[in-house]
Amino acid sequence: MSAKAIAVDPGQLTRLALEVAAAHGAIRRWVVVIGVALAACRVPADSAQGVAERFADAHYVEINLSAAKSLCVGPALAKVEEELRLTAGQAIDENTRKPRVHYKLLEKREEGAGRASFLFEGSIRVEAAGTFTRKWIIATRKEGAGWRVSNYEEFE
Repeated sequence: MSAKAIAVDPGQLTRLALEVAAAHGAIRRWVVVIGVALAACRVPADSAQGVAERFADAHYVEINLSAAKSLCVGPALAKVEEELRLTAGQAIDENTRKPRVHYKLLEKREEGAGRASFLFEGSIRVEAAGTFTRKWIIATRKEGAGWRVSNYEEFE
C-alpha cells in the first residue's frame, strides 16, 4: 500500500484548529458549570441534614465509628461508644472486606426550633451474600453553634 499526498489549504487547517479549540473551551466551560451546579445541590455540611448525612457516611458507608462519634451527643453518643467497645480489637482497614453501601434521603422533618430528623434508606451489598435494604432514622439537634446527631435507629 502506498501513501498518497493530500493537498491541504493552510487556511482550512487554521479554521479547523480554531473550531477544535473553541469546542474544547466550550466543553470545559460546561464541565465547570455542571460541577458548580452539582456542588450547589449538596446541603451545607454544618446544617442538620448535612450532619445527618456525614453521620450516615461515617457510620454506615465508611464504617468509621470514631468519625461518627465526633458528630454525636446524648443517646447517639452512648450507642456509638458501645459499638466501639464491642468492636475493640477488630481491625477495620483497607484489607477488610466491607459492604458497599448507598443511601438516599426519604423524608425530613423539622421538629421545632433546633430539632430535625431524617429517614434514609440504605442499600447494602455484601460480596457473596447479596443485597438488602435497611432504613435509618437519624435525629439531630442544635448544640451551641452547630448541629449534632442526638439519636439514631436502624430497622428493616
